[in-house]
Amino acid sequence: MPEPTPRTSRRGLLFGAAAVSAGVLVTGCTSNEPSDAEPTADDRSAADDKPGKPVTIGFAGPQADHGWLNAINDNAEKRAKTYSDVTMEVTEGSNDTAQQIGQIETLINKKVDVLVVLPADGKALTQVGLKAMRAGIPVVNLDRIFNSPQAYRCWIGGDNYGMGLNAGHYIGEKLKDTPDARVIELAGLDNLELTKQRTQGFDDALKNYPNIKKVARQAADFTVESGQAKMAQLLQAQSKFDALWNHDDDQGVGALRAIEQAGRDDFLMVGGAGALSAFQAIKADDGVLKATVLYPPSMAASAIDLARALGQGKGVGGLAEFEIPTSLTCYSAVVDKENVDQYMSTGFK
Repeated sequence: MPEPTPRTSRRGLLFGAAAVSAGVLVTGCTSNEPSDAEPTADDRSAADDKPGKPVTIGFAGPQADHGWLNAINDNAEKRAKTYSDVTMEVTEGSNDTAQQIGQIETLINKKVDVLVVLPADGKALTQVGLKAMRAGIPVVNLDRIFNSPQAYRCWIGGDNYGMGLNAGHYIGEKLKDTPDARVIELAGLDNLELTKQRTQGFDDALKNYPNIKKVARQAADFTVESGQAKMAQLLQAQSKFDALWNHDDDQGVGALRAIEQAGRDDFLMVGGAGALSAFQAIKADDGVLKATVLYPPSMAASAIDLARALGQGKGVGGLAEFEIPTSLTCYSAVVDKENVDQYMSTGFK
């Protein structure tokens, strides 16, 4: 999860038979370009290139028990429907590792052309990724990464470190002229590596601002209820602070409830992920939430683009190579009142 601006870093990538030929427009982490084709789940346009070789894509994701995960499934399925040459086989989705492995093995046995997998547990599903690759089925590993690069042909996902980094820089710039500024952090699940990465990025960014001190950190678990409970604890413990970074917009709904109940409005808040409710609050500008850093679920639409390109033997236009990259990291853009309208259609519920 880098320093380029959202506008320049989200340029369109065109898939083609050679690096210079026209082809599929990658959405999500790589595109803002318009076209006349049917919009994907985030309302940005799909590719307008000519249909090619028919491709069957197997899509296996975890159970959609979180707004972001539901948006992942929605983006992938709607993106596939924009292509007349793509057929998608979708599993039910499960957080049970054994069940998800079984679902992927079924897709392998069906001899799909390409697999797109967002594993419930990247480490636990590495072997089934290897099995697919050894069977000659290229794997697009979506977000939660397998333990071995041999288990996938291409990885595409979000930038957890970049989320923290960009949240920290945003807060730092807002508070750089505030003497002895105090910042607190409402993190996600502490047993997840992604949470540690988000915190590390945040801490590294704050090192650029010697006037700012992080005075408290509380871990929640990405739910509305935990956000409300843990934020209430933070508010009781910290009578005065200048900014809050919350790792996740779903738990942020609960955090905002706790803030409202406490009658506090003496600080600014930055969220994370890109929920529609966060965008709406930022646009209304009538509360503490002033910005959120993206972890775009539209990466799933891009994963379908990559899978289609792999199935058709295409590369990436605009690059010298004939093959698609082995990894693509989505940029964690900061969305505030100045640019929220641009991103509103990408917000997940």
